[in-house]
Amino acid sequence: MTNRSQHMTPFLEKLHAGNAEGYAVYFLGIGGIGMSALARYFNSRKVKVSGYDKTPTALTLQLEDEGMQIHYEDDINMIETDAVLVVYTPAIPAGHKEFNFFKDEGYAVMKRSEVLGIITVDAFNICVAGTHGKTTTSTMIAHMLRHSGYGCNALLGGIASNYDTNFWASEKNVYVVEADEYDRSFLQLHPDIAVVTAMDPDHLDIYGTAAHFREAFADFSGKVRKDGTLYYKYQLLGSEIFKAPNLRTYAVNETGADCNISDVDADNGAYNFSWKSGQKTITDLRLNMGGMHNLENVAVAIAVGVQLGLADDAIRGTVASFKGVRRRFEYVLHQNDIVMIDDYAHHPEELTALIRGTKLLFPDKKCTIVFQPHLYSRTRDFAVGFAKSLSAADKVILLPIYPARELPMEGVESEMIAEIMDQQKVSICSKGELIQKLLVSRQKGELPLLITAGAGDIDLLVQPIRKMLTEIN
Repeated sequence: MTNRSQHMTPFLEKLHAGNAEGYAVYFLGIGGIGMSALARYFNSRKVKVSGYDKTPTALTLQLEDEGMQIHYEDDINMIETDAVLVVYTPAIPAGHKEFNFFKDEGYAVMKRSEVLGIITVDAFNICVAGTHGKTTTSTMIAHMLRHSGYGCNALLGGIASNYDTNFWASEKNVYVVEADEYDRSFLQLHPDIAVVTAMDPDHLDIYGTAAHFREAFADFSGKVRKDGTLYYKYQLLGSEIFKAPNLRTYAVNETGADCNISDVDADNGAYNFSWKSGQKTITDLRLNMGGMHNLENVAVAIAVGVQLGLADDAIRGTVASFKGVRRRFEYVLHQNDIVMIDDYAHHPEELTALIRGTKLLFPDKKCTIVFQPHLYSRTRDFAVGFAKSLSAADKVILLPIYPARELPMEGVESEMIAEIMDQQKVSICSKGELIQKLLVSRQKGELPLLITAGAGDIDLLVQPIRKMLTEIN
């Protein structure tokens, strides 16, 4: 076995200097949303980037257009043998041939989270964590700093609609990073400002219990640097164990919070509002996206902007210009007779917020939701929660479970959710049957408000559904 780690030190020195031309980095699972952001980071530093993923997607094709070489077969004859670093996602199976080749041959093989920690260790870091809300919040903050001219590097877990990317670079040594709790990844980070949006238990296949899950967030709070600040949602369950030097809360319509949004007026799918913290008030704010949960997200985004010294007018402008994140309360259609919203929601609390926010904005429209459960383990652990959340809709269509990294579990199917719901409002159908099913409803005039939700491949159905809806008179 050859030890190749001696190449890492000069590589990292050149990387931090902004140009590591002549070096190569290889990605196992390059098409993942977080992995692709990191791949784009290296590509921006003139590193030769290549990698493997299981299937081609719109995102991997974009990476190829940006100059990265990607293949879709587990074949060691197609790898980058000169790679100074191999980055992998935990979703790569243990028997993966390329993965095992790199380990056996002594390459520097690291998880994405470890690499994030290395490249941001000497930066001023704004790290956003939470079971849900972290992608939109981190993107809001990054957009605020970029649009205002403050400047930042951004490594995001979603595609920012303003820029059609999940990464951008800046000469300013400030990073906005989505802090992922899966596999305790966020414990590799070094926050100067941290945000915790939610701690509803998830990933119990990793953590085992809700208590252990929340302990990891407490450990994350302990990573906040000296004199740093942790913002968290007002009255967040478990926040009493946070360890950060400075703790501040945020909320909507809660005067007890340190940062509070008030005077909310819903206006045609958007919100007008005011923001206040202590003696500081910013009025005449407008967020042009739906969902009361997104008002909570913007409450903390504004707090970060204020802490960093952004002017009131700059904050107003950045909030009003924010177009959201792909698949986060994204308006696919917004017409008088039909509204279609697509969202990444894959946890019961996310679905509750999604359906509640939609119905508040469109109280006179009957709501149909198409939901694709994500992971067998999550469906098993939260079947009752999913049933309760989905029951807030007027009609529910369940697709089969998207397995992602998991093998099937005996007895765990979408029927687990359906059987504990009102049978009059829920049905199950395959992806292949869905458009025809929706077409029939549309022709009957029964589809004024449609939500598609899930973290699997339901996104591939969004544009075909949109096309069908717009072609029906």
